[in-house]
Amino acid sequence: MKGPKAGSFVIGISGGSGSGKTTLARELVNQLGPRAAILYQDWYYRDQSHRFDRDGGSVNFDHPDALEFELLAQHLAELRSGRSVKTPQYDFVTHQRRAEPLPFTCREVVVVDGILILHAELVRPHLDLAIFVKTPEELRFSRRLERDVAERGRTPEGVKAQFQNQVKPMHDQFVEPSQTHADHVVEGTGSFSSIIQQILRNLP
Repeated sequence: MKGPKAGSFVIGISGGSGSGKTTLARELVNQLGPRAAILYQDWYYRDQSHRFDRDGGSVNFDHPDALEFELLAQHLAELRSGRSVKTPQYDFVTHQRRAEPLPFTCREVVVVDGILILHAELVRPHLDLAIFVKTPEELRFSRRLERDVAERGRTPEGVKAQFQNQVKPMHDQFVEPSQTHADHVVEGTGSFSSIIQQILRNLP
């Protein structure tokens, strides 16, 4: 862990789609209360409206090129310097960024949630602590299937095809190898209480 500074202490939480990383991020922020907030990698998707079809097969959301990491890195630098930012908001219905960005107030702790944040060379230097959630592929797929059908109007067939053709290859190529940049690798199959308590004990 790096030392304290004037701005936000930034914790990066990564792992494959459906690994449990968002659950960990939310539980950690719940423990920290108003002194913390989550910054989502997914806000930084580039406009995909011209390529998207209803079941998503024509857009590879799991490739690093789909995300504007330059802007994410810039915002993290500003937060670590004590300045608030205005983050983009990606709309998964229209697959465009919404017209109005979201004001994001500098907090004592900012938790960054994203599958590719440890892969992105521009982002890694702005993480004071990096955690990777490692979860078996079968469980990750079942969680993603449930989420995409329930929350994003996808078909089970479309979710399965996208997982096999895009999510799994990108996970194997970019996400899984990025765990080497993590300070902690944790299992995503059970409780996160131990790692949360460890983080809380060691915050500056």
